[in-house]
Amino acid sequence: MTTAHVTCPLCEATCGLEVTLDENQQVTRVTGDQQDVFSKGYICPKGASLGALHHDPDRLTAPLLKRDGEFVEVSWQEAYDEIELRLPPIAEKYGRDAVAVYAGNPGVHNIALTLYSRVLYKALGTKNFYSATSVDQMPKHYSSGTMFGDPLAIPVPDVDRTRHLLILGANPLVSNGSLMTAPDMRGRLRGIRERGGKIVVVDPRRTRTAQYADEHHAIRPGTDALLLFALVNVLVAENRVAPGRLAEHLNGLDDVRVLSRPFTPEAVAPRTGIEAAEIRRMALELADAENAVVYGRIGTTTQTFGTIASWLVDVLNVLTGNLDEPGGAMFPLAACTPTGNRKPFKVGRWHSRVRGYPEVVGELPVATLADEIETPGDGQVRALITVSGNPCLSTPNAGRLAEAIKGLDFMISVDVYLNETSRQADVILPGPSPLERPHFDLAFYQLSVRNIANWTPPTLPSELPQEWETMLRLTGIVTGQGPEADVAALDDFVAADVARRAKLEVTHDRTGPARLVDLMLRSGPYDVTLADLEAAPHGIDFGALKPRIPEVLCTASGRIELAPPTIVADVPRLRDELAKPLEDGLVLIGRRHLSSNNSWMHNLAPLVRGGNRCTVQVHPADATRLGLKDGGLASVTSRAGKLEVPVEVTDEVREGVISIPHGWGHDAAGSRTRVASANPGVNSNLVADETLLDVPSGTSVLNGIPVEVAPA
Repeated sequence: MTTAHVTCPLCEATCGLEVTLDENQQVTRVTGDQQDVFSKGYICPKGASLGALHHDPDRLTAPLLKRDGEFVEVSWQEAYDEIELRLPPIAEKYGRDAVAVYAGNPGVHNIALTLYSRVLYKALGTKNFYSATSVDQMPKHYSSGTMFGDPLAIPVPDVDRTRHLLILGANPLVSNGSLMTAPDMRGRLRGIRERGGKIVVVDPRRTRTAQYADEHHAIRPGTDALLLFALVNVLVAENRVAPGRLAEHLNGLDDVRVLSRPFTPEAVAPRTGIEAAEIRRMALELADAENAVVYGRIGTTTQTFGTIASWLVDVLNVLTGNLDEPGGAMFPLAACTPTGNRKPFKVGRWHSRVRGYPEVVGELPVATLADEIETPGDGQVRALITVSGNPCLSTPNAGRLAEAIKGLDFMISVDVYLNETSRQADVILPGPSPLERPHFDLAFYQLSVRNIANWTPPTLPSELPQEWETMLRLTGIVTGQGPEADVAALDDFVAADVARRAKLEVTHDRTGPARLVDLMLRSGPYDVTLADLEAAPHGIDFGALKPRIPEVLCTASGRIELAPPTIVADVPRLRDELAKPLEDGLVLIGRRHLSSNNSWMHNLAPLVRGGNRCTVQVHPADATRLGLKDGGLASVTSRAGKLEVPVEVTDEVREGVISIPHGWGHDAAGSRTRVASANPGVNSNLVADETLLDVPSGTSVLNGIPVEVAPA
């Protein structure tokens, strides 16, 4: 028996795991690492399933090539030869924008793809880049970019020191934190209580976090921005605005005062479903707390006013003097920090061809990808590369996108499964399991509630090439060097570029992600190297978060822009909501499961035991009115489509709201995921409307979708 200590790569919490293997290299046990400096032994069902993922017989172990409509296993050389034969001619004939890319969520949990896929994307030179970000978190990048100058400078709740936590549209006891890297959220929330603090949750559902909280407000979906503006209004009206030391670093405070005037508690109460007196009390308690933090997540970003809501979260943190202060919202200082010249955030450097949506952080909204494939003309998308993504499940009006993909000339998927999306590819390139590759959470340490770092070397050898090699091989094909491109030379080139930006000499004692991480560590804020992390298998703790303003700011003015012009320009659209008549129809929201992360963990038997939990939750009053019965079937219809789903009658959702979890719908012909196919559920994105977007960021509206519900 041997034991390995690894960092879990299956969600944002970055928990330390202890993996036990027998003499045949079979995983026999996965437990929490009690010595991990961050998670201290905490483990969730996802982490415990790491062995099941590694041994999953459906996981691809060789490239697949579609011949006469059927997939066959081929050699890597055959796969690359097919790509060389078919991909470059499309770009040469129709232009680089004819090749689109979709990057999925799992890639952010994979250091090889995090660092090396960007090399491929740059080589492709396409403006048609899409990712899961525009169905999840882009409003937060947009608001941070316009306020602080850097879309990656996202302040996170200092949950270990706060005394008042206001949570909107987040369920950290299930998500394990989102845009907030924080293992053992239950323990951390318990700490708030033990300090005499308070937890307030605003959510249309009585989630697990809401049940644990001191206070829960069942808001109407999609109205968080109205509530947040009303809280600002109260602070202004009651003369409770107190930014403290941030005052000298602020632009736009008077503009915010003026903008908040129409959003009185009385004006927003009918729309939010929260009484005016309650709104006033919430605002004053926030201002009175010794320290406090407002935290909003997917419920606030995937709605019609996602950018305004994301912005107002941090406006409130500023107005109460809790931004960049212990116990408030703080900026982590990761061991690997971005290198090179930081330039002020800009959007709209190009626009989508069909619907004219502006680029944000180098991406176009995935809601328009089907348009770009279906619409003839100059610049039409004719080829698609998906990297660890499943857009045929995870994007709005997924049925339309799945049909559009059938019309492509060529498609490549880099994926470990033959799933609902990769089944349509011409070539599938698999990668090693998490236990067969190194791991470092480059992205999530930038969002951590504590400054820590941990490096995981491969636990087991892999018969598959590492994904960084695959990305460089594809880069060679795209750049005209062919399938036999010198991967080592390309890797040296990438490392030399990182070293140049880090102002270091390139090293040659390592290759791949290990070398790049070592260079970034050496140029980072701490005196640490990769060798130091290798000698500390339970991680290194660099301490609690510290104030970082003004050094973190990257705006043209060097100050916090509290009233960014592009966000202010969208406020009249929100103000118009106050005059609209209230609608009494049903709206759909999503929900999370502790044992899954979007669509990519439903093929693991330990995570779906106990039956299919993909139900539509309906309030008892709505069920009675509509004639729905618990356990029966309901039809859910929107402008985009229709689905049938089992009914779960519960008062956990507020009246007028139904809830279906996302990431299900594993009934597509041609996929090879036996456990998922046996527990298919329904794809809620079949009724998500791709025409409903947050205007500034182009993010899809997945919460608050108007639907009609009836017995099936």
